[in-house]
Amino acid sequence: MTSADSTVAHLPKVELHLHHEGAAPPAFIRQLAHEKRIDLSGIFTPDGSYDFRDFAHFLSVYEAASQVLTGPEEFRRLTWAILEESAANGVVYSETFLSPDFCGGGDVAAWRDYRAAIQDAADEAEAKLGITLRGVVTCVRHFGPEQAKASARCAAETAGNWITGFGMGGNEGMHRQGDFAWAFDCAREAGLQLTTHAGEFGGPESVRDAVRDLKVERIGHGVRAIEDPDLVHELADRGITLEVCPGSNVVLGLYPDFNAHPIARLREAGVKVTVSTDDPPFFHTTMRREYEMLNRAFGWGPEDFAVLNATALEAAFCDEDTRARVEKRLEIT
Repeated sequence: MTSADSTVAHLPKVELHLHHEGAAPPAFIRQLAHEKRIDLSGIFTPDGSYDFRDFAHFLSVYEAASQVLTGPEEFRRLTWAILEESAANGVVYSETFLSPDFCGGGDVAAWRDYRAAIQDAADEAEAKLGITLRGVVTCVRHFGPEQAKASARCAAETAGNWITGFGMGGNEGMHRQGDFAWAFDCAREAGLQLTTHAGEFGGPESVRDAVRDLKVERIGHGVRAIEDPDLVHELADRGITLEVCPGSNVVLGLYPDFNAHPIARLREAGVKVTVSTDDPPFFHTTMRREYEMLNRAFGWGPEDFAVLNATALEAAFCDEDTRARVEKRLEIT
């Protein structure tokens, strides 16, 4: 592995795949737990990082950490903390996955209050930090299709210029993509754009299921499509964009290191790929680190990342005025 070109780390960046609670700095969660006298022992390492063994354990630690986020004000504070960190890493546009399950339990009235608080912090961050945020409502796969309907209703009721998309995260080993068709149809009818996690632990067939059964425009991860050449061609032909999170994939054991990651092969095959952090403090990454590691592994330079950002901005779930505004921030002079 060669040394990184330091110039790539400082490029402006677009990020499409970021879980809101999963982006919470450990110190932020520990402080909230202290304020509320909530015992979170067992989810942190001695140095204060999140502690998990594998993907299933990661999900349980994620949900344990999220229990301290019990009201709109906590999410307002969290949103500022996330955007401050993202902006410090050069991100000029970000989309965040927001689950009504963690923001009011799927109740539409409660969700409206959470969304308003999050958007208020996002508006302040745009004015002060120069970073734009948009919200993608997500259902949680392992909570089941019925609970997903409640999340879809929340998304549909608040769809607009700020809540712009709908998707699904969670454990790919539970249920099928098609089991959530009602929720995705509901979101689509409300004018929301669609994405879903697939092709991470579910294998290439889960990607094909997502495209066929949910008719999504983007796929979260999707990297295991590389195992099926016909699927790779289909993704390229359809123009489906992959929200690729290389650092996350390496930490969770999908690939041994960045050099073995298929992002470069997918890109060379004509698939639209983008770069994101997923749950950055869990995976000890930032957007700067993702750029640095891709530069080391594949020799990608500023021109390559400019193409990746253009692809991401084209696939972003935002209106054309926002897209034009962000495009100006991406220009390198």
